[in-house]
Amino acid sequence: MRSGQFIVCHGSRQFGAAIHRVCMISADGSDIVHSHGGQPGSDTDQFDVPLRLAVDSDESLFVVDVNNRRVTLLSPTLDYVRRVVSGDQLKWQPNRVYLDAENHCLYVADSDWKSKAGRVVVFSA
Repeated sequence: MRSGQFIVCHGSRQFGAAIHRVCMISADGSDIVHSHGGQPGSDTDQFDVPLRLAVDSDESLFVVDVNNRRVTLLSPTLDYVRRVVSGDQLKWQPNRVYLDAENHCLYVADSDWKSKAGRVVVFSA
């Protein structure tokens, strides 16, 4: 972030994590400034494996929420804004995201982990 703060996402079913959230960490790494999430779930204030993120020029965040099969938009203070991509727009699970701000495109990798099949889906951002 321009302020020097860091954004991290954490939570994994594979490793039994009890907390699934996105956090803004102070520039010195000592404090959580803001966070979104907590116990895994599917409500708008929850994630179930937040895996990757992209940040736009306004410092809003696009968060890949793997097991909920969605991409969520959060404000620069990590408040929920809206769902950008939902499960009915995907064939499998999202696992990567890239924001092309110049062309207003959000690229989402949609993959099936077991069969190793996948595709990239493009959305207007």
